[in-house]
This record gives sequence, C-alpha cells and structure tokens, in this order.
Amino acid sequence: MAFYGRTTRREMIRKCGMGLLCSPLLSLWNLEKTNSSTPSDVGSPYQGTDDQLLDEIQRAAFDFFWNEANPSTGQIKDRALANGKDSRLMSSIAATGFGLTGLCIAHQRGYGKSADIVKRVQYTLRFLFHQMPHQHGFFYHFVDMNTGKRWEKCELSSIDSSLLLCGVLTARQYFGDQEIKDLATKIYERVDWPWMLNGGSTLSMGWKPESGFLDARWEHYCELMMIYLLAMGSPTHPVPADTWRAWSRPKISYQGISYISGNDPIFTHQYSHAWFDFRGKHDAYTNYFDNSVKATKAHKLFCRSLHDRFPDYSEDLWGISASDYVNGYTAWGGPPPQGPIDGSVVPCATGGSLPFLFDDCMRVQRTMRSRFGAKAWQRYGFVDAFNPLTNWYDPDVLGIDLGITMLMAENHRTGFVWQTFMKNPEAKAAMLKAGFQSD
Repeated sequence: MAFYGRTTRREMIRKCGMGLLCSPLLSLWNLEKTNSSTPSDVGSPYQGTDDQLLDEIQRAAFDFFWNEANPSTGQIKDRALANGKDSRLMSSIAATGFGLTGLCIAHQRGYGKSADIVKRVQYTLRFLFHQMPHQHGFFYHFVDMNTGKRWEKCELSSIDSSLLLCGVLTARQYFGDQEIKDLATKIYERVDWPWMLNGGSTLSMGWKPESGFLDARWEHYCELMMIYLLAMGSPTHPVPADTWRAWSRPKISYQGISYISGNDPIFTHQYSHAWFDFRGKHDAYTNYFDNSVKATKAHKLFCRSLHDRFPDYSEDLWGISASDYVNGYTAWGGPPPQGPIDGSVVPCATGGSLPFLFDDCMRVQRTMRSRFGAKAWQRYGFVDAFNPLTNWYDPDVLGIDLGITMLMAENHRTGFVWQTFMKNPEAKAAMLKAGFQSD
C-alpha cells in the first residue's frame, strides 16, 4: 500500500469514508473546463492477441519485481520510476508479497533463469525470518529495502503482512525446495493473530510502538477477507471462526446492480481474490466472486456515467482505483463517487478485475496500449495512472498495482495462482471454518 509522508493508503481511504466524501461531487463538477477536451490518439493499434498483451504485461511486471529489489534481502520497492532508473530505497512488504507470487509465475512461465529465481526466493524468506524486524510475527508496512529497518514511523500492518504472507505461502506450495517450504511455514506459523484482535471481535489495522494499536479495525467488507482467513487457518495462533461473522457486509445498489461493498475503491474487490479461490463457493452471505463481478460492472457503469464531464471515459477507457494522480496519491473511485475524480485512468482498476469481466477489462487494456502506449507504457508496463484530458502521465509505477494486474492476468489465463495457493491446507481449513460451501 502506497505511502505519502506518514499517511498510509488504508488510512487515506478510511479518512475518505469518514468525511472527505463531501468533496468529490465538487471535484467532479467544478473542475476547469480545460479538463473536458477530447483525448487524442497518440499511438497505433495494438496488433497482437489478448494473450500476447497479457504476456507483455506480466513480463514487464516481473522485470519490476526482479530489478527493483535488493537481491540479498529480496525486499521490493513500494514504487519506482516507470523507466527503471530509480534510486529510492523504501520497500513495501505488500509489494514483496505480490513479488514472491510473481516469481512463482515467472518461474512457471520461464521469464527468468530457474536457479536464479529459486535463489531469490530463498534469500527473501531467509531475510524475512531471520533478520526483518517484526512484532508477534507482523511486519512494518514500509522498510528500508537494504536493511529491513522500519521506514520513518509507519505502522505494523495487518493487511500488508497478510499480503506478504499470501506470497510466502504461494512460494511454499510452488517450489520443491525444502528450505523454502520450511522457512515459509515458520514465517506463517510465527504470526500471533489473536494479539492483533487486541481484545476485540475484529482485527486491528495495525500497531505502532509509540502509541500501541490503531483505533481503526477491519470491521466492514473490503480487502479484509484474506486477513481473517489466514488468521482462522493458522495451525499455531488461530482466531475464532466467529470473527468471520464479526465484520459487516453493507450493500450498494447502482443502476439495478446490488452487491456487498464498503465505501472503498475497486481494489478492495480484487486483493483477496488474487490468492483465495472464491469461484463456485458461497458462505452464509454471498458468492464473493460473483459479488466482485457485480462490483466491476457497477464501476464500469459509474465511470461511463461521467462521460459528459470527462469525455475520455467510454466503453474503451474506464477504471479508477486508489493510485497516484497529478497532485500526489489519492483514494478514489465509485460508486458512490469518492476522491478528486478528474478524468484520470488507473490501469490496475481493469487489470485487477480481468477474471471478473474479461472482455470489458481487456478492451481497456488494449485501448491503453494502442492509443496511449507511447506515454502510458514504459519499461515496467503501464504507468500507475494517466490523464489523457490534461496530458498528464505518472512517472512512477507501484508494486502493488503491477502485482494485482500480474496475478489476476495469470488467474484468467491459467488459474495458476488460485490452484497453487489453494493447495495450502490452512487455506482450505479456513474456508471450511468460515462456512463456505459449493454452489
């Protein structure tokens, strides 16, 4: 999760939900008229197949995970310049989790030398278990990629630790190397999940040594499902199965589509689905895969509804998720409208939803590559965000946004991440505890 100053991505989203939502409509309708110009084509049509483009996207993401990491510690940068010439040192444990899974995909697809990839995974897990600072098995959100030292005063993060653990457990199941299997097991089994409950029925979002547990909790539907399932499935420090019922599932209705959703960006309907396979299953509340299909459809309709104000939004180009924008980093999306929407497009919004609504999302990926590829496509694939109405193109890419696109592209192509991760007996046990049944 991206970091600006001392505000984390989740803190920003939470603040939006608590008060900043009074401003999006003003942002929507009071932008300067110059933002309403029609975007012009800047590239030639993409000639390859859908599968060829997805392969290009995945290879570019792998290059980021491979190049923008310390090869000795395995810790991957939170962000880097899209052209690859980056000198920043801040690593995100969430990016490292996506990267570990990305290494599995790369090994399986032959994107790199097999022995080198295995060695990188070994070094990463050794560092995580033996040297990375932690509290009760949880890691700090951001660390120095060279030393593992906590970055400034960031929080010990339950969600980012979970994203890291999903990568760790994917590597455990994919690689035959015994050291990888043993280290991955030790890293997962060390996590003291009940500690993160802090006496409550829902998990805390994090902890800081200066002030203790954060007030915010994982208490309504969002990307939280992976946290609870990992915690419930732990063979050493599990939380009660009742925690699955402790968080709320608010419903949204938009243009005739009703689905479970918090007041959050579209990535919240993607992240847990990158690893846990919810297809063809339901608990007492819903089929969460189908729920994400509905959320993606509603998000597309929401973007299309803004066409009069932002003429770049169309059947060919849509998608907004928490990302960079011209003034920094923001949590934006809809429905309902959230954040300073200005006509920008966020590639991972559709990239992370490929398994849910493939034809519609792939159409956007092809459009971005063909019409805006000269500016929006760099060494590591699509830039994090861009605005064709104002000719703004982000100079950066973010590890988590490249990661969700890489993993979901693979899940659409082969189901590889789902198949590999769900071999973990803890994942299966957790879904049974949560009451999942076949449709």
